[in-house]
Order: sequence, then C-alpha cells, then structure tokens
Amino acid sequence: MASVNENLLSLSSNYLFAGIAKEVQAYRVTHPEADIISLGIGDVTQPLCPAVVEALHRATDEMARGDSFRGYGPEQGYEFLREAIRQNALLNRGIHIGADEIFVNDGAKSDTGNFQELLGTDNVVAVTDPVYPVYTDANAMTGRQIVTLPCTPENAFVPAFPQQHIDVVYLCYPNNPTGTTLSRARLSQWVDYALKNDVLILYDAAYEAYIQDDDIPRSIYEIEGARACAVEFHSYSKTAGFTGIRCGFTIIPRDVKVKTSDGRRMALNPLWNRRQCTKFNGASYLSQRAAEAIYTTVGKEQVGATIRYYMENARRMKQALQSIGLQVYGGDNAPYLWVGTPEEEPSWDFFRRLLSEAHVVCTPGVGFGPSGEGFVRLTAFGQRERTEEALQRIKHIY
Repeated sequence: MASVNENLLSLSSNYLFAGIAKEVQAYRVTHPEADIISLGIGDVTQPLCPAVVEALHRATDEMARGDSFRGYGPEQGYEFLREAIRQNALLNRGIHIGADEIFVNDGAKSDTGNFQELLGTDNVVAVTDPVYPVYTDANAMTGRQIVTLPCTPENAFVPAFPQQHIDVVYLCYPNNPTGTTLSRARLSQWVDYALKNDVLILYDAAYEAYIQDDDIPRSIYEIEGARACAVEFHSYSKTAGFTGIRCGFTIIPRDVKVKTSDGRRMALNPLWNRRQCTKFNGASYLSQRAAEAIYTTVGKEQVGATIRYYMENARRMKQALQSIGLQVYGGDNAPYLWVGTPEEEPSWDFFRRLLSEAHVVCTPGVGFGPSGEGFVRLTAFGQRERTEEALQRIKHIY
C-alpha cells in the first residue's frame, strides 16, 4: 500500500479561504434572504480593460487559423512577453534584468509555493506573522522548520531580523494581509542582512502596482546587491484583473546561488528552468498576449484607471472605518486594510458577528498567523456601490 506524506497531516483541514467560503455558504443556506457582501477574499470585480480584451480576441482568432495556430509554447514564456516585461517593468526603473532571468507563470501563487522544491528540506525558512498562508503551507508540506517574525502595530508591521540561523525568508510588500509597506532604507537593511548571512530572500511583489508613494520601492532590485540574494514574484491577478486569466512572472537573476552538500555554489536560474521544463507547460498563449497588452500605452492608462478605482475604494473604506473608532492600517499603498477588532474581540467571533449582523464578509486575521488575532483583513476589490453599502451596514451596527 502507498504511504502518505505525513507532513500534510500537520496542516489545518481547510485552506483559510476555503474555510471562509464554507462558513459563508452554510450561512446562505440557513439565511437565504440575506444579501451578503464580501470584503474578504481578494478577488477582483472590475472587468478586463479594453486593450486586454482586444488582445484576447486577436489571439483567439490566431488560434482559429492554421497558419497562426500555436501549440505548446516555451516553458519560460514567449519572448514577446518577457521582453515587454524587461522594457516596461524593469528597465524603466533602472533595473537591468535579462529576458532569460524572467519566467512567465500562471500566477504568483503557483511559483511562491512551488519554488521551495529547489531548496533542501533542511533549510530553515522564516516568514512574517501574519503571513500569506501559501508560504507556510508549502514549506510545511516538506517538513521544513519554519521561523515566524511577528509584525504588529508595536513594530509598525516591520519584521525584526531573526535572532536564530535561517536560510530563507519570505517577504511580501506591499504586504498581504496587513496592507503595509517597507521603506527603501529598511528593505536595504534586509538585503544587507541577506548578503552578510547568506540568506535567500523570496520577495513577493504581487501588489507593487498599488504603491502610491514614490519613495517606496516597487522592486527589491531597486536595492543595490539584491541581484545576488533575491528572487522576486509578480502577478497580473490584481494588477490587471487576471484572477480568471492566470498569468504572472518570476525574476531569478543569474547571480542568485545556493549551496550543495559538498560546499559548491549553484545558480538557481538554471535549476528553476529545469524544474519548469519538467513540470510546467507554460502559461497559455492567450493569457500571455493579454499580459503583453497591459504594457502598451493605452493598456497602461486603462490598467492605471482600474487601480485608481480600487485605491479610491480603499481610501473611502479607511475613512469610514476610522470615523467609527476602529483602528485601521494599510490601504494607502495597497488594496488591503488591516482592521483591529473592537475591544480586541477574537477574529473569528468578529467575522461571524459581521456576517450575521451586517451580512458582510471579512477575513479573520488569526487565519494568517497568531499575530493576526484581534484583526480582520478587508479588501478594496469590491464594486463601489456594494463597498459603500457594506460600509453603511458596518456603521449601522456600531
């Protein structure tokens, strides 16, 4: 009989967002009259911008003709998209990354979880607390030791350097779930720490497009030395509404290296390429043509308008919640708001009370880690009218 990987048995029975969906569905069944508004799971609501839709139509037409039909594409991504990324997301910020250091994927969630396959199971992995669950769950599945770095109001949600040995650290900024950011000076300190201590930084920049402050870095590669210690993950899911299209990219500079058991140093770039060629057939041609379109002049304008829409939601949400005395963090350079529960009410209790009394869904903060207790996460990805309605309902119960 086949045996199970018992590391999976240590995980909670439900992924956080699946558990929330299950509770909400149960409430719908018993309260069919309830008009439920979700400010919880971070899915988008605005449609794809016209430039992307037009690109999808053109690509679909190509697939309908024999002379332009595309089958399997390159596992690393089509050259047209990798070059568009290099020119428009990197070079324009003074970041010199080669096209062969960019790997197109089907979303940042896949790569942030799968990347740990390149690392030995004896690596000690540090994560912030609260944290996006994929980082912890993916590493727990292999039995790695995980060190948590508390992020609280007391330290302005900026993690302190670990006091014990670590090999890898996941950093996500703008942060999911807290919506907070790292200053250029602090990110520089993390790069210096990684270089000094031979630590690999896995940097999740999925929400960089929402940064409003020019002094906040959008990429870790804006920091000197980061090419030698950091891998960076990007997503089009929230940037351009691709949650249903599935596309993103990961940057692995050739300078980033890991060690072998006999002390040799090996570049991660060719190792990831080998992994992808074995286990990934590439993002679809249609999704890559759609992604290319957001880098056109009109595409940039249209995507920017959608981001401004969501950030206006965030501004209104923060203002409304603060007006009723709630403590709110984030929302200024990210589409997430980290809200302290009244009188430090337990996160799941507040979640259920908000659902039952206001018919509004939030995400319990403790689901992101122990330091999330006493907080909930709200997202600004809702439709404006529904978001305003949700805010009125929350105000009403207070």
